[in-house]
Amino acid sequence: MYLLFKRPAALLLFIALTLVLAARGIVPALSKVDTDFPNYFTAAKIVADGGNTDRLYDNGWFQDQMRRYQIGKASEGEFKPFPPPTALLLVPLARLKPLDALRVVTGVSVLCLVCSIILLTKILSWSLVDSTVFVLLSGYAVLGALRLGQPYILVSLSCILGYYAHLKGRSSLAGMCFGLFTPVKYFPIVILVYFAFRKEWKVVLGGAAAILTVTAVSIGVLGWKIHEDFLSSVLGNHLIAKLDLQDPFTARYQSFDSLFRRLFIYDATRNPQPLYALPRLQGIAVSITKASILLAAISTLVKLARRGADSATAPSIGILGVVTLLLAPATATYHFVLLWLPVGLLINYFVRRGARVRAYFILGAYALIGFFPYRYTIPFEGRGGLTVLAYPRLFLLLAMFVACVHFIWSQAEPAVEGRKQDSAAMVN
Repeated sequence: MYLLFKRPAALLLFIALTLVLAARGIVPALSKVDTDFPNYFTAAKIVADGGNTDRLYDNGWFQDQMRRYQIGKASEGEFKPFPPPTALLLVPLARLKPLDALRVVTGVSVLCLVCSIILLTKILSWSLVDSTVFVLLSGYAVLGALRLGQPYILVSLSCILGYYAHLKGRSSLAGMCFGLFTPVKYFPIVILVYFAFRKEWKVVLGGAAAILTVTAVSIGVLGWKIHEDFLSSVLGNHLIAKLDLQDPFTARYQSFDSLFRRLFIYDATRNPQPLYALPRLQGIAVSITKASILLAAISTLVKLARRGADSATAPSIGILGVVTLLLAPATATYHFVLLWLPVGLLINYFVRRGARVRAYFILGAYALIGFFPYRYTIPFEGRGGLTVLAYPRLFLLLAMFVACVHFIWSQAEPAVEGRKQDSAAMVN
């Protein structure tokens, strides 16, 4: 059944998006090693060769290792701000040549992409074509994840699999799926925190067991020193988007941290035209904005919970997924493959409540994030008040969040029988 698109449109989009995926995502990844992947692969080779893992966060030393292994552009290499367990991701491939390793990673990512589509078909009761079109509408996100050898498609699949296991009553397995990649990429932790507030302890304990296992293996292989460095000097800077080799003002981050730096912090070289040179206002603006969004999200989650635990889970996870990326100190396009589950759940929630206009608004914002022509907005970066025009992804995400919150607060309380039907429909 075609829930999102009429059959001809769905098939046309399916063909077009699949061709784009092959031409701009898969083929480049099979033929050339781009940026990002060399950082993961160099760290894995250092571990496999028994190198000094205590120095992974030493940029100069890390770049020397990239030159020694002849992987990528050493001047662009750094292991920061990756958590230490990230160094273990590609260890099984460390004996391969860089391009061969990337080809294996690409194959795994494509397999995970297909599995994600199949699972979303089951979770959302959509047609296979609809699910495929929905996933591929993430555009630059899935293309970038493939081309750059990023592990986010695998992380997204893990979250989708965890939610599917939860629907099937496999709580411990669900928690393990959510927790498996949390020590590497933080995103799934918000889902575990949500289940903790729901007091679904089997899910939480499964997640905690996975997190502790991965962390213990990481400490055992890499040693404690690198983990201590991460906690003391890397994590804090990452959470406020201060990265050694990256411009903290760049609009590529598409975050409130970056936006308000552009607007209120003067820098003779990197930001000579702020709106106002008021450095203290930057911190205040970030704090107020993020606190307001977080308060709105928490209030909405509480309202959903009061309507009934069964019907609240899907939209709550959807809102949490959107909010996590909205509040993140820095995001790249490939991070948005993590929205497959949250946005899918939100669209399904609105469709089931007859709010198809709201559902298509969310879908449209999601697709715009995926295919927005960012080259047309970048010229506004660093031009005083016009800088806000250089942040379309951030404001599209904000619009998506506001639309969800507005609908939930304006929606009439559902009948008890309706809640039961919603719960049964999600499981089936």
